[in-house]
Amino acid sequence: MKILITGNQGYIGKVMTKMMLDKGFDVTGLDTDYYYDCDLEYGEEKEADRIKQITKDIRDAHEEDFEGIDVVCHLAALSNDPLGELAPRLTEEINYMASVKIAKLAKESGVKRFLFSSSCSIYGISDEKHLTEDSIMNPLTAYAKSKVNTERDISALASDNFSPVFLRNATAYGLSPRFRFDLVLNNLAGYAFTTGKITIKSDGTPWRPLVHIEDISRAFIAAIEAPARSIHNQFFNVGQNKENYQIKDIANAVKNIIPDCDVEYTNEHGSDSRTYNVNFDKIHSTLPNFKPRWDIMKGTQELYEAFKKCNLTYDEFMCRKYTRLKHLNYLIKNNKLNEELHWR
Repeated sequence: MKILITGNQGYIGKVMTKMMLDKGFDVTGLDTDYYYDCDLEYGEEKEADRIKQITKDIRDAHEEDFEGIDVVCHLAALSNDPLGELAPRLTEEINYMASVKIAKLAKESGVKRFLFSSSCSIYGISDEKHLTEDSIMNPLTAYAKSKVNTERDISALASDNFSPVFLRNATAYGLSPRFRFDLVLNNLAGYAFTTGKITIKSDGTPWRPLVHIEDISRAFIAAIEAPARSIHNQFFNVGQNKENYQIKDIANAVKNIIPDCDVEYTNEHGSDSRTYNVNFDKIHSTLPNFKPRWDIMKGTQELYEAFKKCNLTYDEFMCRKYTRLKHLNYLIKNNKLNEELHWR
């Protein structure tokens, strides 16, 4: 089985690549490698020598990049809401237009299955509990809107010989060589470890579903291994029902694992505009091979042990390497990227 992973050098991609190699898949990576110097050193295994790497912006992809590929796992994107709001036009260009282009190229090249990494953020804000794949989408940000538009247009490409699959990931957390602190659990754990405080700028009531990046990778593997009839042009929320949390619950989980830290609520942002509680029954019933292994207590413990191992400091926690918006601004300011986010 020949797999192409776009965004394989990113936060999720690094972990997914290793897990797919360990499953015996033949993996090719395609990534522009914005985050080449952003590794968190905690003793992880390197996989770079075990794959074919295409270093390329997804906007520059060509049909030959997909020749001989059986499955595309499309992760590459400008990866969060703050980044999307900074450059809504580029978010549309990269996350939406380039994604649809890649799906068309893959189909034309004979790729049979196309797995798109979507997001539960498409639900935006909802009073409905346990949102399903059929619930009304209410995207509030450029990032979430790009996911909705991409799902719509790639779904229209489905045919007897091309099966798109849409994996709507809950909010990610967990260790990766290309670590991120701009994700809620990772951020709260890093702040607690380096300052002894957990600062919540909202009132702590909004809901978020969480999922470990290894479990996201397991969902992709399960979708690759499933019969075509069960995944063809299907949408799946990726996570577990028991992993829906209010922000205050996440803070308390961190407090219970990381010693000598206190939770404080500044309430400067009031109630967060995004709140969604998601149902994950469909993926578990349709893809029985998807067996998540993580919860936030175990995940926070993993983070705590890694922070101790690499002697994480407050300065490193706050540095540009682990926050996507800071790092891309750094690359632009230092003339490594132009305003279109192409390498100079």
